[in-house]
Amino acid sequence: MIRIAVLAGDGIGPEIVNEALKVLDVLRSEGLEVQTEAAPVGGAAVDLTGDPLPEATLALCRASHAILFGAIGGPQYDVLPREQRPERGLLRLRKQLDLFANLRPAQVFPQLAAASALKAEVVAGLDILIIRELTGDIYFGEPRGIRIDHGERVGFNTMIYSESEIRRVAHVGFQSAMRRNRRLCSIDKMNVLESTQLWRDVVTEVHAEYPDVALSHMLVDNAAMQLVRNPRQFDVMLTGNIFGDILSDEASMLTGSIGMLPSASLNSAGQGMYEPIHGSAPDIAGKGIANPLAQILSLAMLFRHSVDRADLAARIETAVERTLEAGLRTADIALPGEAVVSTSQMGDAVARALVQGHA
Repeated sequence: MIRIAVLAGDGIGPEIVNEALKVLDVLRSEGLEVQTEAAPVGGAAVDLTGDPLPEATLALCRASHAILFGAIGGPQYDVLPREQRPERGLLRLRKQLDLFANLRPAQVFPQLAAASALKAEVVAGLDILIIRELTGDIYFGEPRGIRIDHGERVGFNTMIYSESEIRRVAHVGFQSAMRRNRRLCSIDKMNVLESTQLWRDVVTEVHAEYPDVALSHMLVDNAAMQLVRNPRQFDVMLTGNIFGDILSDEASMLTGSIGMLPSASLNSAGQGMYEPIHGSAPDIAGKGIANPLAQILSLAMLFRHSVDRADLAARIETAVERTLEAGLRTADIALPGEAVVSTSQMGDAVARALVQGHA
């Protein structure tokens, strides 16, 4: 029995998770033995319990093969003490489950090349995998805080990496490259930051175990430029937490919309959390116009990485592609003049395509 914890969260989270569950229901109707259980997280959990990651939610996640995660946050929570804010719950979940390797594919579906912010000929055929270290770096480094120094407020965070943290995510990067085109570009800022000099040194050392992979290094500012100048030069990009956060959001615009990018966050046991890389989008929540495809593609990643069912992952991805080929578009990926469908209509269409593809 496959056990999946469902954490819909806030904003558009419940809407898009519902569409992914429609796809899961198709597989369940075919005989897939899967058990889902929902739990609150983020702002929804704060409203219920005062804690963005209640102990019951964490216990459910620990006992599950995988977590299907929606989105968290909203402006109403920005006034709360920092430890009560929805984002702190997400960071704690990543840390508690040691979800250190974040896989963010940025793929341009042929049907959406014209929807990219760049020229179609620049992004056509794009297929990048960004691997972001997820439990270290400046997001978790101590000390951190705001203090009074010489009569004024000073904010401080610590950018820190240990050799073991870098080494284990480097192995994930090189192993991923071995399954793809055997090219890995490691992103750092070693000319300024000592922590990323160590990053470059350790990645270079790990490379000796993967002689069939071509390794290159690039400074993060140049990488940001190259992603919009010549994105197809990249295959696997490996980087730290803060750089990976920024670069993967930038890469999302190459694909036509941030609403198209799924992600997987994995620990060493293969347990993972699967979520779209976008946020809770409170400005469109409840309007039925959010794009559920990143959430549905995150479900595909769940089957590939945590359940060892690459066949089901491929079926879901093919169903998404067939739906796009049929001309269905949510507002974020529609070109002027194209018809727009709702969140639920897009989910229904992918579920139908999944059934038809199996007929």
